Amino acid sequence: MKITLNDKEIGTRIMDLRKDKGYSREKLAELAGISSKFLYEIEIRKTGFSVNTLRGISQALDISSDYILFGKSNSKSEERIAKVTGKFEINTLNIVEDLLNVAYELSHNN
Repeated sequence: MKITLNDKEIGTRIMDLRKDKGYSREKLAELAGISSKFLYEIEIRKTGFSVNTLRGISQALDISSDYILFGKSNSKSEERIAKVTGKFEINTLNIVEDLLNVAYELSHNN
């Protein structure tokens, strides 16, 4: 099976994820350890990028590299959870995690 990467979709996905997180291009670039000009060129697919850059971007966006490259994560449940949790501000993720743990406990006590 041949895997094909669509460069335009990768750049668009990074830009969409950045905007969903509420990050400016400068903020994401800073978090990823790259320049904002380089990030711009990645988003418009003017240039390629290394595995290290992919790792920096995925860590800064708190999303899997698989999702950035292929538009999907390792499992459907991960994709669904990532889509929902991605809507929350970073400072509220601890509360979301606590709520998910409570939901898990409740579902296993019945």
